[in-house]
Amino acid sequence: MGANYRITMAPIQALLESLHHRYRDLSSGTLASYIPQLAKADPQWFGLSVVTVDGQCFHVGDVAQQFTIQSISKVFVYGMALEDYGRDRLLKKVGVEPTGDPFNSLIRLDEDSKRPDNPMVNAGAIATTSLITGADPTERLNRLLAMFERYIGREVYVDVSTFLSERDTGHRNRAMAHLMLNFGMINGDIEAALDLYFQQCAVLVTCQDLAVMAATLANQGCHPLTGTQAVDSAYIRDILSVMYTCGMYNFAGEWAYRVGIPAKSGVSGGILAVVPNLAGIAVFSPPLDKNGNSVRGLRVFEDLSREYGFHLFDLSLGRCRFRDALQQP
Repeated sequence: MGANYRITMAPIQALLESLHHRYRDLSSGTLASYIPQLAKADPQWFGLSVVTVDGQCFHVGDVAQQFTIQSISKVFVYGMALEDYGRDRLLKKVGVEPTGDPFNSLIRLDEDSKRPDNPMVNAGAIATTSLITGADPTERLNRLLAMFERYIGREVYVDVSTFLSERDTGHRNRAMAHLMLNFGMINGDIEAALDLYFQQCAVLVTCQDLAVMAATLANQGCHPLTGTQAVDSAYIRDILSVMYTCGMYNFAGEWAYRVGIPAKSGVSGGILAVVPNLAGIAVFSPPLDKNGNSVRGLRVFEDLSREYGFHLFDLSLGRCRFRDALQQP
């Protein structure tokens, strides 16, 4: 990530290396295939990154390998929509209730309000993206890319091959969009809204980028290295709350029980998680379980939470050994 990063040898680095060694030969899980470009990933790719709110960085494995951000983008576009509309107005369009259904379910519209349940499932994410303001599609895309750049600290790009692959095969997402148009949850040009959604999912990132993005959320929206305010700190609570309850597809409840911090996964194999006021953590490994979450990623986060006590209720009870480990040489 450049010369500004301070790499520190510490117990956390040793643990990351141990976890990488422990799970690098784990062979369970399958690559996402419903988006043809994702099926081309190397199942051996495996990276772990931690970035603290004061700029310490710990990296192991394939942390510089680029991949498309996919559903992890939903977190940051939701934050952008909050800034554009405010929480009360946005809540009229997209709810915040968790769902036990798959992320691409066609039926997840509230029976009374007709809103998508939350912005972390596809229907809610499409509705959220459709609200991003701009004079035309180019301006909306440029605003979205500029938002990602504030979180990452460098220029970002859309992978055109993946974007086209998603647009050509995204018939379920198109069906959701038309259903929401019918109920008045989306207005305007459906194809333009879907194109922007497919483009946001096709933004190229690395594992260390995701850790920096998570650390920015952990740091009240302020990038820990550049000092740039990526999102209004007033909305961090909203973003982290929805991540905690809805971010891990239909594994969200078990994640909250086992790991216990706000997180978001994507079908390209990334998992991003936030330890509030301490650090951002990311794991990248493409093979997925039946819920669409990285198999190696889940195992790493469960071990990290158990080892360092960064479950939110351990944090609140003062049992976080993660903080102590950061202060050790």
